[in-house]
Amino acid sequence: MSVEVLDGATIVSFLEDKEAFNVSIQNRFAHLDSDHDGLLSYAELLKELQSLRVFETHFGIDVKTDPNELLAHVYESLFVQFDHDSNGTVDLEEFKSKTKRMMLAMANGMGFLPVQMVLEEDNFLKIAVEHESAKLAGAA
Repeated sequence: MSVEVLDGATIVSFLEDKEAFNVSIQNRFAHLDSDHDGLLSYAELLKELQSLRVFETHFGIDVKTDPNELLAHVYESLFVQFDHDSNGTVDLEEFKSKTKRMMLAMANGMGFLPVQMVLEEDNFLKIAVEHESAKLAGAA
């Protein structure tokens, strides 16, 4: 993990670089697709949703959750958001489309004022920051 400074423009710039974004999506999808069938099952995508730690963290303190509680329903509803064709799996295009929409929503929410965030190494926001840093280093 590292503390990074980013804003909405950092995210938008990463999304606009179709090659960089597509490579990142393909790498993450391949990592999640543990049975290598070209589709993400609920169990495979659940690992990614849980890694977001949105629901397990409260004021910086980890909270243990019971999978039989409401969180299971929340994760199921998030999976449905990815599964556009309602076939019970998520293909690469569905994963890419929903991830892009989520990142655009984050960019819009952040606006263009820089914020500091703690980001894990394989997080898409961390990749966006690295993408921006590489572009700036190349311009220098």
